[in-house]
Amino acid sequence: MRLPSIAACALAFLFAAPALAENAATGAAPCAPRDQIVTQLEKKYGETRRGAGLQNRGSVTEVFASSETGTWTILVTRPDGVSCAVAAGEAWLEDVASLETPPV
Repeated sequence: MRLPSIAACALAFLFAAPALAENAATGAAPCAPRDQIVTQLEKKYGETRRGAGLQNRGSVTEVFASSETGTWTILVTRPDGVSCAVAAGEAWLEDVASLETPPV
């Protein structure tokens, strides 16, 4: 069932929102060319891409995470190649049950 996964993502976003709001308040937008952000996520946090999906108007949403460090980041990349971190947090939990369940 996908509902627990959706609820977990929503809760994760709520916990990450204060940190993102702080960045917005200081004017420090967490945006840069995609390759730079992906390199930093891998080098600094050990995060790799775990999934992706298309949004309207050509944007791509990606989830990066590390089972070792427990950190995770959600990026939105615009068609011009600029990515923005829209959520980030700790205590990443791999949903093994959903990986083993065949699609309906």
